[in-house]
Amino acid sequence: MKKTLRSLFILALAAAPAWSAFADDAKRVIVVTVTTGFRHGSIPYAEKTLQKLADESKAFTIVEFVRQPDVQAPKKPNKPKDLADNASDKEKAKYEADMKKFDAEMVKWTPEYENEAKEKQQQFDAEAKRNLEKLSPSNLAAEHIDGVIFANTTGDLPLPDRDGFIQWINEGHGFVAMHSGSDTLHHFPGYIDMLGGEFQTHKFQVPADLVAADTQSPANAGIGDAWNIKQEEVYFIKNQDRSKVHSVWFLRHNPNDAAEAGFFPVSWTKAAGKGRVFYTSLGHREDLWSDDPALPGRINSVEISKQYQAHILGGIKWALGLVPGSDAPNPEVK
Repeated sequence: MKKTLRSLFILALAAAPAWSAFADDAKRVIVVTVTTGFRHGSIPYAEKTLQKLADESKAFTIVEFVRQPDVQAPKKPNKPKDLADNASDKEKAKYEADMKKFDAEMVKWTPEYENEAKEKQQQFDAEAKRNLEKLSPSNLAAEHIDGVIFANTTGDLPLPDRDGFIQWINEGHGFVAMHSGSDTLHHFPGYIDMLGGEFQTHKFQVPADLVAADTQSPANAGIGDAWNIKQEEVYFIKNQDRSKVHSVWFLRHNPNDAAEAGFFPVSWTKAAGKGRVFYTSLGHREDLWSDDPALPGRINSVEISKQYQAHILGGIKWALGLVPGSDAPNPEVK
């Protein structure tokens, strides 16, 4: 384990310029963790890890975190979908637990509670819109921002100028998204086209035996031909044109059914005009983001956490134009 981590560290140093000599030239980045849909419990760990990577690598500076508004509007619970006739015992157990949770939530959903929720939602929307003004083209230019990171964002974010934001990326800036960054702005085709794929669904968490499509990619991070993650929520991706993306990591089978062969994308790089885009669907679990050995409920090892951190650091550096790497489409990879 120590040998592997040391190798990853050495590779990261070799791939990076001498940042101690050029710290003042670090790229300027804004990190967004606003969610209008599901909110991942791993977001605080994501923020802490991204700050750690910025501080340790000296490759980029986080100018600002655009965070969730302080006010939180409760959401009316959605009834779980009916079980399929061929549902497994595991799926049946999950459905039963979800129904109990749904019934408990509905008890408190009185008309008075619903009116209060609507008022809070209006406050949330107004504050989220103000926070996201940081992504206006004028502010991005004024603050000399080089890249934007969507760390586990979800939903229809109220960007001040959606088309202007995409244009800013196309003009030669970097964009990075982790995990549910693909479960964001579903109703904005410009974003989905820029990102290169869209979240479709996921099932239960599984061991993930990832295959490298490009071992030389900075986002491979020296991990090698294969990357075995002990447990993760693996996304099914839709609306991806493989002739427009450069695959970095993928699965050769359905993540929840090893008998179903195919190409299941996990991570890729992509050109967006003159800009660079890096996306990884990994990052649901706290024990991927955090390398704290005392993290409660840890299933993935600290070594795997370090690999994930090296994976996203390589992708960030590439998106910011700090290290070489390919964005040439590789649809021939199987």
